[in-house]
Amino acid sequence: MKVILLQDVKGHGKKGELVNVSDGYARNFLLPRNLAMVADAQAMNEYRNKEESVRYHKEMDKKAAEEAAAVLNGKTIVIKAKAGQSGKLFGSVTTKELSEAIKAQLSVTVDKRKIVMKDIKAFGTYTAEIKLLQGIGAKVTVEVCE
Repeated sequence: MKVILLQDVKGHGKKGELVNVSDGYARNFLLPRNLAMVADAQAMNEYRNKEESVRYHKEMDKKAAEEAAAVLNGKTIVIKAKAGQSGKLFGSVTTKELSEAIKAQLSVTVDKRKIVMKDIKAFGTYTAEIKLLQGIGAKVTVEVCE
């Protein structure tokens, strides 16, 4: 019997998968516990529509990430910071500040958790890597000045 799993079932599959199980297992275990639903015509249609929707959203996310990477790659982001007499910054430049500067200067929204850079505690020029999606990234130059 073909069923669509509503939850993860050990040894058979993950939530949302279409699996083939024995009739007794489906009738006596999966269906009474609401772990699966019978894969009739309506359920199969909904299953295909969900798969298409997920595929479409992944494709759109990838396209948006590629466009953002094209805008970001090789750009220089200028961040102004305050420092003491010795030239050391008060605190450091964080990924949150860099994310806000990117949004202000280039009009591209980047999550601070997707930015990889070393701690910036002095004036100068640094490199930061932005990982937008798996396999899609960009490198930007961060210039910290007074």
